[in-house]
Amino acid sequence: MDDYQPHGDEIGFNADEAHNIVKECVDAILGGVDYNQNNVNQWTATIVEQSLKHLVKLGKTYKYIVTCAVMQKSGSGLHTASSCFWDTTSDGTCTIRWENRTMNCIVNVFAIAIVL
Repeated sequence: MDDYQPHGDEIGFNADEAHNIVKECVDAILGGVDYNQNNVNQWTATIVEQSLKHLVKLGKTYKYIVTCAVMQKSGSGLHTASSCFWDTTSDGTCTIRWENRTMNCIVNVFAIAIVL
């Protein structure tokens, strides 16, 4: 009973797997397009929704939080930071940085294990 793991999941959040899923979503939505202020709200909403949809399909016992920022490249700097107080053996986070010649996109995924 001590070594029971729900759904056969490995212990801990797989940041590489989440990174690949989100990167594919961002590539599909922003790949091949130039920055357009009129589309940013739709792009960010779609990136968040599609990322969550694919993360949930993994069937792992996590609550996910996904944030997305899209910024036009203009030579200005962008700095972000986050801090979490949680169980580092089961919960996790990953940050995906994506860019093309006209914009930067930063997506953060936070995964909090559901204890059953």
